Amino acid sequence: MTEKRIICPQLQRKVPKQFSWVDQRLVRDGHIRGLSHQARSLYLFLVTVSDADGLSYYSDKVTQRQLGMAGEELNAARQELKSANLIAYRRPLYQVLSLGGPILPRESHARGNDMGEAVSIREVFAQIAGGAQ
Repeated sequence: MTEKRIICPQLQRKVPKQFSWVDQRLVRDGHIRGLSHQARSLYLFLVTVSDADGLSYYSDKVTQRQLGMAGEELNAARQELKSANLIAYRRPLYQVLSLGGPILPRESHARGNDMGEAVSIREVFAQIAGGAQ
């Protein structure tokens, strides 16, 4: 096993006083699985610029410029995040939402498991382990 050591102690990251962090469950529980790069970029941007309540007032114009996105790309990314229950949006206000429990991989949704169909415990554990069976 590799021993973890701080590589550059003088630049070790510290949690800043302002609120800005990313919940590990975003990746661990599969919340970003299947999202486009644009949606992931928008989410990271919103988490970074939002306040302690998850609120951000950045305009579309500024957000597009910061992320290098065209208007239709921003709209599609925003819709993806809304559909995934990661953000709420009411112009001009974004709210980064609290993460729920683990979600099924997008591939499972295509098979119909989001419609309440039974899933074996083996499939559940495989999903938690990242798809290994």
